[in-house]
Amino acid sequence: MQLEFIHKPSGHCENGVVSNLLRFYGKEVSEAMVFGLGSGLFFAHMPFIKLHGMAVTSFRPYPGEIFARVVKLLNVKMKKYKFRDRDKAMERLDEVLLTGTPVGMLVGVYHLPYFPKEYRFHFNAHNICVIGKEGDIYTVSDPVVVDKCTLSSDELKVVRFASGTYPPRGRMYHITDASGIHQPNGEAIRRAILRNCSRMIHIPLPMFGVDGIRYLAGRMRKWEKKMGSKRAALNLAQVIRMNEEIGTGGAGFRFIYAAFLQEAAAVMNQPSLRDFSAQMTAAGDMWRDFSYNAARMFKKRDGDLMTYNILAEKLERIADKEESIFRGLEKLMKNAR
Repeated sequence: MQLEFIHKPSGHCENGVVSNLLRFYGKEVSEAMVFGLGSGLFFAHMPFIKLHGMAVTSFRPYPGEIFARVVKLLNVKMKKYKFRDRDKAMERLDEVLLTGTPVGMLVGVYHLPYFPKEYRFHFNAHNICVIGKEGDIYTVSDPVVVDKCTLSSDELKVVRFASGTYPPRGRMYHITDASGIHQPNGEAIRRAILRNCSRMIHIPLPMFGVDGIRYLAGRMRKWEKKMGSKRAALNLAQVIRMNEEIGTGGAGFRFIYAAFLQEAAAVMNQPSLRDFSAQMTAAGDMWRDFSYNAARMFKKRDGDLMTYNILAEKLERIADKEESIFRGLEKLMKNAR
């Protein structure tokens, strides 16, 4: 059984899965619009959660939140699952597939056989969509891969129950009713932007949003003294990987959000959003510059010219830039009723 599912690659896995699912139900919603409606721009530096023994730095909301927010705003009903039993997880997947329904799910990247070995790492928040099954072989739409892929039942079971930080535990999700689905409108976009503003400038904890960027900068200044040069370098490499490689990362997300603001300007007839789009693109460039200089420092290509203090200053300027953007967006959207 193979569903008539159009596989379209995207820059970020969850955006791509949601966009492709909506297309299956007759609505063309761009990856950028999905990301924006899902209030997908975020930052967190969480020393209390470890990945490879080091603090997690995240540029995205909790996996699955983008899908949940988008379908709610577009009046689509959905269902989510997680499992303890691997066999029951596979049985439920087959039952849903047999109804002609594509199924999104979270998997671990490390054991995905169609990923090149150099791209496999222990990251358990990757989204794919299962769109068919023939015998023991599942057909998969993975938005970060050009063509459709296949996984055996055993291979899919392994990645659905990968171990490590944030294990997926067989999580899967699908649309149950799209009969009331509508195109993104100005009010949905306004609410989504306000939610993203709130998450970036109003969470009253220092590890999240623009304060989280400053929090990382403050900790970065102390890394070498507290950890030693080798451990500090590993922590820097972790931040670079999260920013540039895992789930599109910091700079890439800023560019996607900038594209969303361009689309939103047309839908809402708000030309000012184009100015914020340009500012967000500039913020993405600042993140890219940070990663470039951090990578050169990690590889010791700049001698003693680049230091943790200089990198921390770059992060603080990014935080100031993004706080200005989100406070401006919040003011604009509150006045757009």
